Amino acid sequence: MTTLTVIGGLPGTGKSTVSLLVAELVGAPFVRVDRIEQAIVAWSALSHPVGPAGYAVAHAVAMEQLQLGLSVVVECVNPSALTRDAWMGTASAGGGNLLEVELICSDEREHQRRVTMRGTDVDGLVKPTWQEVARREYEPWRREHLVIDTATETLRLSAARIAAAMDSAGGG
Repeated sequence: MTTLTVIGGLPGTGKSTVSLLVAELVGAPFVRVDRIEQAIVAWSALSHPVGPAGYAVAHAVAMEQLQLGLSVVVECVNPSALTRDAWMGTASAGGGNLLEVELICSDEREHQRRVTMRGTDVDGLVKPTWQEVARREYEPWRREHLVIDTATETLRLSAARIAAAMDSAGGG
């Protein structure tokens, strides 16, 4: 069975790097909401924030890959119960399992350093400031999920743990 792995968390926790590593490890398509949203801005009259448009495209792409028999890795902030619950529907409609992962950075100084020092690999994307990240609305998770603290383990180890969880869920 295929697995839809959704890797969420606040900006600066390592989501993009870890997600790409996971996709490479398991040979799965990688869907990145930031890239989708920036493409929407670049190719339409919309500007940031684009609202649900980026997530809607990500859901459609992920579902199509699941229906093709492929496991999928999605990277997004996934800040609320509403966004998280929607992935359950996509996994179900696509005939796959859902693996929910939250990346955190428990060391606030390290998290701030990452947010402040990082660049972007998405042309035109302006990353949020530390103040924007610290003020961002981010609901606590209400159901069991895999939590990985990137302040206490390497990004490669984090990716390996997620790949192993995907394998256990039937989609690695």
